[in-house]
Amino acid sequence: MTGEREEREHLQMEAVLLRAADVLDKVGIDYAVMGGLASAAVGRARHTHDVDLFVSNEDADSGLEALDQAGFRTERTDEEWLYKAFWGDVMVDLIFESTGGITFDEEMRRRRRPIDVRDRELPAIPPEDLVVIKALAHKEHTPRHWFDALAVIEAGDLDYEYLARRARVNPGRVASLLLYARASGCDVPEEQLRELLAAAGLL
Repeated sequence: MTGEREEREHLQMEAVLLRAADVLDKVGIDYAVMGGLASAAVGRARHTHDVDLFVSNEDADSGLEALDQAGFRTERTDEEWLYKAFWGDVMVDLIFESTGGITFDEEMRRRRRPIDVRDRELPAIPPEDLVVIKALAHKEHTPRHWFDALAVIEAGDLDYEYLARRARVNPGRVASLLLYARASGCDVPEEQLRELLAAAGLL
C-alpha cells in the first residue's frame, strides 16, 4: 500500500507542477524545477513531499501573486527566501534564495536543463548547481541531500569548471562531497577538486 500511495502522491505532484508551470509561463516568469523532482530526473528516483521551484528575487512577489490569482492558496512564509503555494494537499515551494545565499541568476537561467514531466519539457536547475545546493543543504537530519548529490555526480554529464566556480560559495563543503564521490569510483576531475581544496585552505 505504501508504494501505491507514493505513486498517487507523485502523480498529484506532477499535476500540480504542470499547473504551477502553466501559471508562471503565462505571466512570463522564468523558473527552474529543483529539489526532489529535479534530483529524480537527473540522478536517482526517490519519494518527495512537495514541488520546489526556483525563481529570481525580483520575480518572487509577482510569481506568488500569479499563483494566488490562479486559485492556489498562498502564503509569504519567509520574506528572506521562501513563499508557499498550495493546490489541494500538494505544496509548492517558491524559493528565491537557497542555502548559502544561492540565487536564481542569469547564468543559472541560461544553463537550465529540460526534464520530461508527462511528455512535456520543463526547465530544471543545472545539475552542477543542484550538486552545490545539495552539498550545502546536507545535515544530520537530511542525509538524502548528500546521496541525491552523489547520484547526480554518478550520472555524469557535468561541467566541472562551472561546478567549481559555483561552489566558491563554500568550497570546502563541496570539495568534501567530490572527494567522497571520487573515492566511491566517480570520475571527478583532479584539477577542479584541487581548485576547491585550495580555495578552502585545505591544500
